[in-house]
Amino acid sequence: MAEVLLFSYGTLQDPAVQQANFGRLLTGTPDGLTGFVIGEVEITDAEVIAESGLTHHLILHPSDDPTETIPGMVFRITEDELAAADVYEAEEYRRVLVPLTSGLEAWVYIAA
Repeated sequence: MAEVLLFSYGTLQDPAVQQANFGRLLTGTPDGLTGFVIGEVEITDAEVIAESGLTHHLILHPSDDPTETIPGMVFRITEDELAAADVYEAEEYRRVLVPLTSGLEAWVYIAA
């Protein structure tokens, strides 16, 4: 199965969330994403709250400053795992393909 890259700046870095959604712990590499600003969103999905232990998650919005950088981790995952991440992410998010500061291209979840 083909590997895809997923950039995480929030709860998908949490080992408990990884175990619950992917059935394994992910190995990642530090990376960054420019052109976004980080905010917070209230989560109402009980299952997502149970997995993360949080009622508020981080969320990205486009920034007026193209040099603003969000630190995070890039993970190599399968397409099935990406589909599982889609289910985990609340309706407030949408997945987009973005260039990272390393030059890699990865999927990331931003404000819908």
